[in-house]
Amino acid sequence: MNYRHSFHAGNFADVAKHLTLVSAISHLRKKDKGFAVIDTHGGRGLYDLSSHEAKRTGEHESGIARLKDGEGVVGEYLALARAVPDLYPGSPLIAVKMLRPQDRLVAIEMHTEEFNELRHTLRPFERARVIGGDGYKELLALLPPPERRGLILIDPPYEDDKEFERAAQALIAAHRRFATGVYMLWFPIKSEAAADAFCGEIANHGIDKLLRIDIAIKPPPARPGRGEPMAAAGLLIVNPPFGLDDDMRAAAKVIEPALDAKVAIDWLAGGS
Repeated sequence: MNYRHSFHAGNFADVAKHLTLVSAISHLRKKDKGFAVIDTHGGRGLYDLSSHEAKRTGEHESGIARLKDGEGVVGEYLALARAVPDLYPGSPLIAVKMLRPQDRLVAIEMHTEEFNELRHTLRPFERARVIGGDGYKELLALLPPPERRGLILIDPPYEDDKEFERAAQALIAAHRRFATGVYMLWFPIKSEAAADAFCGEIANHGIDKLLRIDIAIKPPPARPGRGEPMAAAGLLIVNPPFGLDDDMRAAAKVIEPALDAKVAIDWLAGGS
């Protein structure tokens, strides 16, 4: 997978990830007390779907472009995702637009060009802070947040096989420091067995509530000069807010026929 998310913005995996993000933040907002959102791999925050990169892969054509309307969490997601024609918001921008005055966002990005774009994207938002650095290392220094309520999104590029190990270790270490936080860990699925082993490793570290959401589409045709396209991805959600699983089951009824996808939602530990 290419690190530059401009190639993948708005694809089927983004749809599932951002629907889950919208649901999680919506539930956190139900309590008056403020919370922090920490995004460990913020990217650039906003992506041009008419750019050369987006057109080269065309991944958004089998993702956000196919989703026309919906109610509940789908409707709220679409209002954010389609706020500006031909532009698709990354996780930090979606999150910050959902925050209240008592909430805040910390977005981390280590690649200089992406960091500069992210800082520009989030400059209008007073409740947003952008940090340049390694998301895994910066995360632990931010936990636990002063609010004692938080959502942590770990969404690395998985450029090599070691990324799975680093992501799992980061989640486990963060959970030990801030056990009541809500965590979302995104991962690509190239091998069902490897994905199951990855999720099982995390589930075996004393996490009381762990939800897994997978989405798969028919493998798109390969394009010249590109590697094998991704056709499945997953999310692990630690301490999902009550009702998130119901939100996502309702959303699945909309996105499965629209994206010609299959969504699986399973509790690996606990359950609502």
